[in-house]
Amino acid sequence: MSTLRLVAVTAGLSRPSSTRLLTDRLTEAAKRLLADRGVTAEVETVELRDLAVDIATAMTTGFPVGRLRAALDAVAHADAVIAVTPVFTASYSGLFKSFFDILDKEALTATPVVIAATGGTARHSLVLEHALRPLFAYLRALVVPTAVYAASEDWGNTDGLVSRIERAAGELADQLSRSLGHKRATADEFEEVTPFGERLAALHRG
Repeated sequence: MSTLRLVAVTAGLSRPSSTRLLTDRLTEAAKRLLADRGVTAEVETVELRDLAVDIATAMTTGFPVGRLRAALDAVAHADAVIAVTPVFTASYSGLFKSFFDILDKEALTATPVVIAATGGTARHSLVLEHALRPLFAYLRALVVPTAVYAASEDWGNTDGLVSRIERAAGELADQLSRSLGHKRATADEFEEVTPFGERLAALHRG
């Protein structure tokens, strides 16, 4: 069974946080649906709230250190990323944006990403399309088609939210499974190639 690294980045500020709750629901669904496809996932969650001072320092000095450096490395080496932010002033939070501003611009190239957000009203759900999707397109990530938004009322009647979570997690699992299948097929193809030395020896014997 293959093992993948799944990193979740969550920018919730309160404890408990609906943003963290949505993050956990997405990672649990992705891990379960990957397991259904014969793939295990190691999940690491990066809480940006705990890195706020380090992020501010890195923004002014240009040198991320300590826990922030470890978090950036985790994202850069992830097989997939789940990114979740609360909505502030009709966009992602400044803390969320600052973290991805610090991240190396090549770090997420071709990395599958699920984008998600939480807010007080469903009116802000378009933040996923006009703010988050363009951000990750700029970073050249492979954002799955379904984005997940959770308004306050969604936590009282979770049927629709659960459906969106399952769809997004399923798309991520499918994308990762296809990628693994392609890598295995390529590896098998190379394994079947006869080394040049053996071919040359066969010609001499002939």
